[in-house]
Amino acid sequence: MDDQSAELQLVHLLRAITVELDLFAAEFASRNGLHPTDVRALINLLDADRADIAATPGWLGPQLGLNSASTTALIDRLERLGLVRRERDTRDRRRVLLAVEDKAVALGWSFFGPLINEMVTATRSFDEAELATVRRFLTRMRDVTATSRREGVRTL
Repeated sequence: MDDQSAELQLVHLLRAITVELDLFAAEFASRNGLHPTDVRALINLLDADRADIAATPGWLGPQLGLNSASTTALIDRLERLGLVRRERDTRDRRRVLLAVEDKAVALGWSFFGPLINEMVTATRSFDEAELATVRRFLTRMRDVTATSRREGVRTL
């Protein structure tokens, strides 16, 4: 592959952004006595809530690449810290749902809020057509990455 191709330069830039975001999240985890996987779990649970997905331990484990025992230990840890709670599903009392506590949301906003605000401000320099292109690009890159991960293919 031509290392100077526009396509490969975009892949490298996307990877660099991913590394920066990962380092940012690791700093948040370190400051708050969390493991990076704890942070990813909280992000997954918040995303599930926004997408109206019923987040259960059985759903969360595969999202994080964890087995059942590791998922239980993770949830227990987040619950002890007051960041997540287990709730019985009102439609199926056998099923346990996971919810992020307000404490976790406030903690996240106190750390990530300024970055999110800067990112939102930065997007205002783009018009709607440009934003649509960026959205399409990022969605496609997420889908390609998720498919490769599920298939066990190492692409980066």
